[in-house]
Amino acid sequence: MSTTKPCVVPAFWHAHATHPDPHMALALAAAQIDAQAGAERGRATLGWLYFSDRYAPHAEGLLAELRQRWPTVAWVGTVGVAICASGVEYSDEPALALMLAALPPGSFTLYSGEHGLPSGAGDGSVHAALVHADGHTPELGELIHELAGRTASGYLFGGLTSSRTRAVQLCAPAPGSSWGGGVYEGGVSGVAFGPELGLISRVTQGCQPIGPSHRITKAEQNIVLMLDGEPALDVLLRELGITLDEPRLALPVLRQTLAGLSDAADESLSRGGQFGADTRVRHLIGLDPGRLGFAVADRVEAGMRLAFCQRHVEAARRDLVRICAEIREELCPDDPDTLSAPADPADPAAHIAGAIYVSCNGRGGAHFGAPSAELQLIRHALGDVPLVGFFAGGEIARHHLYGYTGVLTVFTRTP
Repeated sequence: MSTTKPCVVPAFWHAHATHPDPHMALALAAAQIDAQAGAERGRATLGWLYFSDRYAPHAEGLLAELRQRWPTVAWVGTVGVAICASGVEYSDEPALALMLAALPPGSFTLYSGEHGLPSGAGDGSVHAALVHADGHTPELGELIHELAGRTASGYLFGGLTSSRTRAVQLCAPAPGSSWGGGVYEGGVSGVAFGPELGLISRVTQGCQPIGPSHRITKAEQNIVLMLDGEPALDVLLRELGITLDEPRLALPVLRQTLAGLSDAADESLSRGGQFGADTRVRHLIGLDPGRLGFAVADRVEAGMRLAFCQRHVEAARRDLVRICAEIREELCPDDPDTLSAPADPADPAAHIAGAIYVSCNGRGGAHFGAPSAELQLIRHALGDVPLVGFFAGGEIARHHLYGYTGVLTVFTRTP
């Protein structure tokens, strides 16, 4: 068992900026950080940098400048087609978001393919881990499971890089480390946290079930052949109200339909017909009329649960508000109104040191109906806390790889 004592964490410092020149954007953000930190800037030990893919060709130069400006800080981060900060999203424009924290030495450990994540499952020294991953990494699902098994809690959070140029990750320990780190393409990287740091993390779903939950009773690799003992294709067509005899009517409906998968022991539906946190949404990628089955973009097994679903704006908004309310309740259990905006020191903003938000690149303001609407919902619920993140090609929480979700993780001031 770990004997590490809990620690009090000061509030993080964060900034964001947009500019055609990536180094000018970094200079603007650095000025904001210096204004917030003042004389305390030298205490920073860990930093995050998320940047849009417009800056991906300049990743090495950005990391070199970070190391020059803050020579004692370890750095992690990655690229996204869009990035976010507290209350704001930058989509399809050159931008970056920066956050620094003064975490106690020994409370975190960086890892990459060059320097693997140490196993803390036995002694509790590694409690949870942030993961940045390349979606083209071979056997990524198995690798995520293996990484989760190296943590005492089994909890990972993070996402897959998303870029129209270079899919890069930053992972650079502070000087004096046994390895140098740098800019990586491919594989996984991130930072593991010890039990002395308080973390609260939630997954928010973005899809609405359109029918009941079924048990897969026969499957072959990624082909679902039977649901509840019936031919799977028959169940699909019946629930969607379509027939393959009218393909021009059926194809648009099929393209909008997704499959929500969950493990045999999990309930795929909860909260009045909404998906639970363990449901992974996958695309339907083909039909098998000869065997009356259909194919999904994941491996499936008999016993798993499946529910057909579609993307749904209002369901996504409600579920995002729900996870924020759960975080508020955990931070302030005596607050009778967990949905009101923070107004006094008893509210969550006083208890949150910083936050990381990883959302699907199919979400964001374009999906929620207005620019930055998704991030403004979070800021309204939790306050203007230090927050940075990116829009990913897939989201990671626990030992699962998700789609169309958001993963919100807050670092608490005290465990």
